[in-house]
Amino acid sequence: MKTCLLITACLTTVGLANEPDLAKQLANPVSSLISVPFQGNIDFGNGPADGQRFTLNIQPVIPITLNEDWNLISRTILPVVDVEGTQFGGVGDEFGLGDVVQSFFVSPAESDPIWGIGPAFLFPTATDSSLGAEKWGAGPTGVVLKQSGPWTYGALANHIWDFAGDGSRGGVNATFLQPFVSYITPTKTTLTLNVESTYDWQNHQWTVPVNFVVSQLLTLGDQPIQVFGGARYYVEKPTQGPEWGLRFGVVFLFPK
Repeated sequence: MKTCLLITACLTTVGLANEPDLAKQLANPVSSLISVPFQGNIDFGNGPADGQRFTLNIQPVIPITLNEDWNLISRTILPVVDVEGTQFGGVGDEFGLGDVVQSFFVSPAESDPIWGIGPAFLFPTATDSSLGAEKWGAGPTGVVLKQSGPWTYGALANHIWDFAGDGSRGGVNATFLQPFVSYITPTKTTLTLNVESTYDWQNHQWTVPVNFVVSQLLTLGDQPIQVFGGARYYVEKPTQGPEWGLRFGVVFLFPK
């Protein structure tokens, strides 16, 4: 099957069955696959004016072979944020970078279940005080998952405390929990359900969006990519937090 983009390039699923199982590797957060996701998120119903927030998460994943038994997986989240109409009169509109979260997982080259553990760091890279915590933070992170046939299921977690930064800002003390399950069809379509829950220990508040995303593995010329789209609903949120949102984007893959 082919879908042509203008007259210069074509997206195709032909021949993917003969490639390494890239869709299965993408479902594994600590696989030995270099990938660069561009994940767009639009959240609606923010603030007293029911505004919207767009976040483009640039998330390069780089595996490093330590030896024949162990890998080090670097996962970076760099958010680019656009906030509009969250307060009456347009007050609070802002565009810029958010805070970077950098995680490292030490993971065995072969294991069942698959697991990884390491540190996570928060860097105050936000270009405006409204887009970040203005704090340096660190803590542990880990992931465990099982892959059985077309199914992948598991959970990723981290906890970050602040240890330096602007003393006039509230502290960072947050737990992130992401249980997930995905199913890959013979045509390399992946159906994913996950919960990206965060508990703020400072304010004793849960934020719990449930995401459903459909992804498709394709090739653009010789470049394998995965495109995806879906929606989410917030089953728990802070006062004046978002109600629902959309997720979409593309992942560029660089198999070894």
